[in-house]
Amino acid sequence: MSRTLNLGILAHVDAGKTSLTERLLHTVGVIDEIGSVDDGSTRTDSLALERRRGITIKSAVVSFEIDDITVNLIDTPGHPDFIAEVERVLNVLDGAVLVISAVEGVQAQTRVLMRTLRRLRIPTLIFVNKIDRRGARHGELLETIATRLTPAIVPMGEARELGTPAAHFTPYDPLPPRLLELLAEQDDGLLAAYLDDETTVPDTRLRTELAAQTAETLLHPVFHGSAITGAGIDELVAGIRELLPATEATEATEATEATEGDAEGPVSGTVFKVERGPAGEKIAYVRMFDGTVRTRDRLTFRDGEQEGKVTAISVFEHGTAVRDTAVSAGRIAQLWGLADIRIGDTIGVPRKRAAAEHHFAPPTLETIVLPVHAEDRGALHLALTQLAEQDPLIALRHDDLRQETSVSLYGEVQKEVVQATLADEYGIDVIFRETTTICVERLVGSGSAVEFDKKDGNPFLATVGLRVEPAPVGSGVEFRLEVELGSMPYAFFKAVEDTVREVLEQGVHGWRVPDCTVTMTHCGYSPRQSHAHQGFDKSMSSTGADFRGLTPLVLMDALRRAGIRVHEPMHRFRIGAPADTLSAVLPVLAAHRAVPQHTETIGTAVRLEGLVPAARVHGLEQRLPGLTSGEGEWETAFDHYAPVSGTTVPERPRTDLNPLERKEYLLNLTRRVGA
Repeated sequence: MSRTLNLGILAHVDAGKTSLTERLLHTVGVIDEIGSVDDGSTRTDSLALERRRGITIKSAVVSFEIDDITVNLIDTPGHPDFIAEVERVLNVLDGAVLVISAVEGVQAQTRVLMRTLRRLRIPTLIFVNKIDRRGARHGELLETIATRLTPAIVPMGEARELGTPAAHFTPYDPLPPRLLELLAEQDDGLLAAYLDDETTVPDTRLRTELAAQTAETLLHPVFHGSAITGAGIDELVAGIRELLPATEATEATEATEATEGDAEGPVSGTVFKVERGPAGEKIAYVRMFDGTVRTRDRLTFRDGEQEGKVTAISVFEHGTAVRDTAVSAGRIAQLWGLADIRIGDTIGVPRKRAAAEHHFAPPTLETIVLPVHAEDRGALHLALTQLAEQDPLIALRHDDLRQETSVSLYGEVQKEVVQATLADEYGIDVIFRETTTICVERLVGSGSAVEFDKKDGNPFLATVGLRVEPAPVGSGVEFRLEVELGSMPYAFFKAVEDTVREVLEQGVHGWRVPDCTVTMTHCGYSPRQSHAHQGFDKSMSSTGADFRGLTPLVLMDALRRAGIRVHEPMHRFRIGAPADTLSAVLPVLAAHRAVPQHTETIGTAVRLEGLVPAARVHGLEQRLPGLTSGEGEWETAFDHYAPVSGTTVPERPRTDLNPLERKEYLLNLTRRVGA
């Protein structure tokens, strides 16, 4: 029976992921000529900007066979600005190859990726690339991998003649006896054999146990090679075949293993990518976990809230997508016809182990996008909405009052991508305002407010009382009732809850309030009334609009009484630099509000670790090379939100009707209703 392996290629930018993908495709016979990243001729980098910049921006899928295994190979971006692409791919992987440069070694993104792969228990091989490059390392780099990534590594051979075109990889055959000791730590049978006599354990049993422990993410085999020369690629292909767990589509039985999917069972799949075809139609990339989808099937998605009819299917075979009439468990396919589908949607039955939470930190920067030509304003909003469909971590924020749209970002490179995409695909030229940091608001204490129907200048036919209280970081917004659910129509409760969640997107200072408990303490309404012999009189009876209009005023009053502190995103940084540059680096760190928390001197080098506001990260990145004569290493990642220091509280321009100012709010609301 055929098997399927959905394999991710991940790495820090410029470690050689895309070049490795090209070499793998050539080695297994999918392509006759290897594409070049520098020339923009690679199979997986299809966007014009990808070819110009020589970096991967969007994940790409190609397919090939290794014996009886169909491998769907997913090449992902390495630049941290495009981490959203990596995040969605992780949900569909059976295994991964983490690529590390033999010259640059373990880099910032390498550490982030490895931590996530291990946390999600995705079986991972490590491939040390570029052994033919000058400065390539072997033994020293293995020690670095063990200390900075994970000690659970198993070198699968020796790299020789490093730094020369003749560099090659010699696999261990048989596996060295010292591997037995490592494997025995997780297997009592092997431990007994090791204590008895290590020479009695056959090589086949070692390899079987190595594959089992790799599949359980207990160990990570390490291969060496060069995507440019082809050294070590055959050994890597063999490792992919023998060590990573492929999926078999079978009929369900009690003995079915976790790596198998049930082709005859209920449909279950995850959408990890959405793009638009030449006619603007949506194309959903789906990993099937169970069941079979056929053309003309009607599928439910988004927890059954949406439904669509599949009009066409493409599966990946021999390096390209080909039309088919069906796709079964374990495979990746493109589906047409699901107009309302979004990235992250589950089709059919949700997976038991579906990862709903983000694997990486959300973007902490935003910028306003403006059209060069004013007449493109409407088209720009539509184009940005479509781009947001393809990247769910890049949120849009539209300001109707100022007719401006802002987008959230991971970094400055993303600006160039958005700008180039809008120009190339939509014909819209844009400019950006200065990038700003996205803060959040947190409650200092508890606060309550209430407005009663027909009292104290309340213009709405509704009574709403709310109490707000702090909640643990990461817990989200919880809405509770302290009133009887039957005391008024359910639609009014729903109107209050929906409005509360909407209003908390813009707190007292305009920033999102991510974690709090909101309790409804008072409620009341005016029942349906009518004049004699006439129909329903809206002016005498409560409607959902009354509760939607009153809730923002009550909630803002409660938030102000509770007290609000604005928190800014903080990054944890790591700097490696020559020790004699420390005196130049420290004053600049202080000027950028960076606080070193740990300093370590190793020979002639110094390592600093600490915290820095996200707003200052880009500036430090620009300064560090000059301060360290180009020898500094800079690594940073989001860590947490911290209270803003100083007397100036950052404010975010409001895009709502401003319930902080009662008269202005009521006037704006009246104008909107009138319009």
